Amino acid sequence: MNKALLTGVATLALFAGAAHAADLKFAPGEDSRFNWDSFTQFSEAHGDLKGQTLSIFGPWLGPDKDLFESVLAYFEEATGVNVEYSGSDSFEQQIVIDTQAGSPANIAVFPQPGLAADLAAKGLLTKLPAEAGEFLSEKYAAGQSWVDLSTYAGPDGEKSLYVFPYKADLKSLVWYVPDNFDDAGYEVPESMEDLKALTEQIVADGGTPWCIGLGSGAATGWPATDWVEDMMLRTQPPEVYDEWVTNEIPFNDPRVVNAIDEFGWFAKNDKFVDGGSAAVASTDFRDSPKGLFDSPPKCYMHHMASFIPSFFPEGTELGLDADFFYFPAYEGEDLGKPVLGAGTLFGITNDSPAAEAFIQFLETPIAHEVWMAQSGFLTPYKDVNPEAYANDTARGEGEILTQATTFRFDGSDMMPGKIGAGAFWTGMVDFVGGESAEDAANGIQKAWDAIK
Repeated sequence: MNKALLTGVATLALFAGAAHAADLKFAPGEDSRFNWDSFTQFSEAHGDLKGQTLSIFGPWLGPDKDLFESVLAYFEEATGVNVEYSGSDSFEQQIVIDTQAGSPANIAVFPQPGLAADLAAKGLLTKLPAEAGEFLSEKYAAGQSWVDLSTYAGPDGEKSLYVFPYKADLKSLVWYVPDNFDDAGYEVPESMEDLKALTEQIVADGGTPWCIGLGSGAATGWPATDWVEDMMLRTQPPEVYDEWVTNEIPFNDPRVVNAIDEFGWFAKNDKFVDGGSAAVASTDFRDSPKGLFDSPPKCYMHHMASFIPSFFPEGTELGLDADFFYFPAYEGEDLGKPVLGAGTLFGITNDSPAAEAFIQFLETPIAHEVWMAQSGFLTPYKDVNPEAYANDTARGEGEILTQATTFRFDGSDMMPGKIGAGAFWTGMVDFVGGESAEDAANGIQKAWDAIK
């Protein structure tokens, strides 16, 4: 009998007759895409938790809640722990109230590191064991980036690992229509130099390279922050990006001004953008990719995060009617393959043996593969089976994550709200409207100085 079959038989035997096996999305041992060994080993190590209760509080509602609970079912099956998850669209406010009142859930799911860092500084998060940091460093692509993202100063000022990153989002993408590229004879660029050359070539051929829209109601301007953050990572070492996000270097530092101008190279050239530069701020980001699908195309490329296909024309088949490529790095800068993104971070807000075991569960491939096989999940975990992804699009995005040499969290989300969700947005609108990069940066820094 081969090893795979033996593993499947052992796993099935271990869970035969379990009370809620029917709740499992994928029967243990039956789908060869999954690492059932990790499930079996975890189960054998944590079977003494049966009867305990674990509470988890997070931001996920609706379909995301259902998907997360499909993963939780495997933790319950493996340990016998009863997991109670509750989600809220007011998570950021409620978790502060709960922790300060001394009545939080065992585990909190943070959508932004800044909030977790605040709670750690107040002594309201439990330090994770050193082994968790070693795991991230060894098993996650760009591992030190994830360790740094999860390490905060405690109430004594000493830095420790406080959260475990799980479920990543990807922003460093360019969307295009393969048929349009094929018809024009264009190839996917491998470097930023190639991307700029392609931009100029499309204009020379009589086309328009880019669709860019910054419109988003009261949040108008935010898509430009992704451009600038990507450009910071492609023109400066990650340490400079970190100093910029915390204002250790000012927003009007020449290196930041240069990154804004790099965005302007694309967005402020009337020949490069559908509708000209004047249309950039007034075009809603949800409408901006539609020009890719016109015949003839109004544009050939669109820079946006992995969620944007939700706004493609109905019936668009990803991988055929639309596809993406990695927003490339400068070959001449030698900064590797930086990736900009976001994600969720799990911290222990009310310690218990079940809470500690759950963090260890997130280190198993099965905890990632179950969600990978459904929708809306990416991971930098190098040991998962990429074939577990539900489709080629997710698999390709996951490949970009696992090939990254640097990962950095969305910078505007880590800045004070008045900057990252205020002055940065409006400053970029002013910039595309004609203001210089230096003047826009000066205005943003003035706003930052006002809150210090």
